Amino acid sequence: MRKSRPRFRRRGQMVRRWILVLATAAAAGAGAQDFPSRPVRIVVPWPPSGNVDITARTVAPAFSEALGQQVIVENLSGAGGRIGTAAVAKASADGYTLLLGSSGTITSGPAVFKSISYDPLKDFVAIGPIQSVPIVLTAAPKTPVSSYKEFVALANAKPGQVSIASAGSGSSNHLAIELLMRQANLKLLHIPYKGSGPAIIDLLGSQVESMMDQLTASLEHIRSGRLKALAVSSKTRSALLPNVPTLDELGVKGYEASTFTGLFAPSGVTGTAADKLYAALRRALSSETVRERYRSMGVDILDMSRAEFTAYVRADFEKWRTIAREGNIVVE
Repeated sequence: MRKSRPRFRRRGQMVRRWILVLATAAAAGAGAQDFPSRPVRIVVPWPPSGNVDITARTVAPAFSEALGQQVIVENLSGAGGRIGTAAVAKASADGYTLLLGSSGTITSGPAVFKSISYDPLKDFVAIGPIQSVPIVLTAAPKTPVSSYKEFVALANAKPGQVSIASAGSGSSNHLAIELLMRQANLKLLHIPYKGSGPAIIDLLGSQVESMMDQLTASLEHIRSGRLKALAVSSKTRSALLPNVPTLDELGVKGYEASTFTGLFAPSGVTGTAADKLYAALRRALSSETVRERYRSMGVDILDMSRAEFTAYVRADFEKWRTIAREGNIVVE
């Protein structure tokens, strides 16, 4: 009998270990079911008042109501959005820290940055899309064109001499220009600025002949007649500029260069938490107050499942990476 006691003791230890494992699993499951039980933080990796920040603060109240918890928007800017994005990538994957990601930090930006401390596809889980902003091709007041056809004729008459501005090297605007030159077989003179603001000022003064920029930044100048809208980059026409055709309509088949925003969580977040966040986001985006605010900004609300959004993000990243490689675009 004495010889059998160690065996019973070992069995008892194994049973206790399994009880502990099962208890831990049950607690984790209960925690996931109770999610969220405290405030959720959305990190905006850009300064206040920009497109991404406004997007976050517009949806936050309705998102908070749908979740049943406070939603806090926090700006953590710097290094072209990389500081805040990297911070979220390293955060606990419990669903309480989210990223308001965009083309600049998840797809087009990472495609051109020489040094980046996160992998946009491996370090994040796509929760859901929010909105898409078309890019518009505009001409300066003194540029002798009033349509895309005339713009192409001018560019072909002076290959490599017609200037076109962007918000900076490696920006989504810059990559949209590279994509246009590639797909339309145009040779343009790219003039990178430090932000859209200075570029638009020079465009209004005809110091540069044309520009590609987010519709949100150019809309009022187009409406006032100070800038000439030649085409939009989205798949369909913008409701705010219904008379301006898409580049696809104008013969640049398959052209699409809209920038997007969406919610992302650190990789490893539970499926239960991700699904609850997605469902709350969809409810928030169904709010008429939210939709009207986004409409006034000139953006389109995106309607995709989580799987569709994940595929969209991957395809967008691959598209911009190909363009960056072929255009030899690298940003330090």
